[in-house]
Amino acid sequence: MTDTNTKLLRIGHSPDPDDAFMWYPLAVIGNDGPKVDCGAYSFEHILQDIETLNHRSEKGELEITALSIHQYAYVADKYALTACGSSMGDGYGPMVVAREPYAIEDIKNLHIAIPGTRTTAFLALELLMREMGTDRAHNYEVVPFDEIIDQVANGTKFDAGLIIHEGQLTFANAGLERVVDLGEWWGNTRGLPLPLGGNAIRRDFADEFGPICSILKASIDYALEHREEALNYALNYARDMGVELADEFVGMYVNDYTLDYGDKGRAAVAKLLSEAADAGLIPAVGEVDFIEPG
Repeated sequence: MTDTNTKLLRIGHSPDPDDAFMWYPLAVIGNDGPKVDCGAYSFEHILQDIETLNHRSEKGELEITALSIHQYAYVADKYALTACGSSMGDGYGPMVVAREPYAIEDIKNLHIAIPGTRTTAFLALELLMREMGTDRAHNYEVVPFDEIIDQVANGTKFDAGLIIHEGQLTFANAGLERVVDLGEWWGNTRGLPLPLGGNAIRRDFADEFGPICSILKASIDYALEHREEALNYALNYARDMGVELADEFVGMYVNDYTLDYGDKGRAAVAKLLSEAADAGLIPAVGEVDFIEPG
């Protein structure tokens, strides 16, 4: 039940183990209430896939939202990224997978299922396509992220799929082959992690940025310090994953970068956005301002 004496903030995030893990301390679990001091605020969790949250951010619907770094370029006037809460692929990330062992160069000829046109996964794929010397729109179709593996595996429509979330660890169970790991490609060619997603606060809350960000960071801190407790909660959102696999997935995307982008994470965001803008794929956003706890 929401405390009527507090200001309600809606926080949008994906129904996935990593997001569930880091925001577990803010969730109301039975009669226990939040695990961290939320001060003058209470939180309502809005669980939707990242492409839906990306589109909702264009209307500024939620006070706090997860969004793709790709999408940030379109809503930088409405939202500011928090210094905490990032998802970084450091040598790993979204993958193109297929039933056949295609070469990377074959991607431009494949019919690909993608999880959304505003996901960072798709932006990275577009940059890879440019690097391979083609700027034509490749043959893609948007499919809900949790249906991509099955649709590629059944072979009736798609040659390949661009997978995100836990599919990065489970695709082989469906007999699929990895064509390219975009996080690995980015890291090898740019020397930086691939900044996939972040969290952002609507700019009309600018006077409250510091206190709100402090609560968000406290949630991540608590989850990392109480890993087993938070992981048990996250298992409720672990599709086709047992404890060990869910723990591995959470470790990939809730880590030191999630506590704070740091210099390397900030450089990665700047690199991705500037390179994509130079390629004409997104609007230029200039220097990215990060909300610090305070």
